[in-house]
Amino acid sequence: MALALVMASILGTLWAWIVWIVVGGLAGAIADRLIQGDKLGILGNIVIGIIGGLIGGAILGLFGLGGEGIIWTFITAFLGAVLLLWIINALTGGRGIGKRARRW
Repeated sequence: MALALVMASILGTLWAWIVWIVVGGLAGAIADRLIQGDKLGILGNIVIGIIGGLIGGAILGLFGLGGEGIIWTFITAFLGAVLLLWIINALTGGRGIGKRARRW
């Protein structure tokens, strides 16, 4: 019985990481396209989305806003990623981050 609980805990944690990576990647990709014109690759989008989720969750938590579910997680990660990329663009004089050229 204890082994089953340990395995369920490990698989639940693994599933949570996979969901964070996918949601963070989607939020980062959309924010990157909106703010920078698609300069980051897949890994960059995932990193920006996950960091954006942490920033967005902290800021929304300060205002007492919070929710549950994958939609709320995506919205939080997206808003945080947009804020993060906007700050980076302001600090770098509009150059942003990433090496890929703009397509438009």
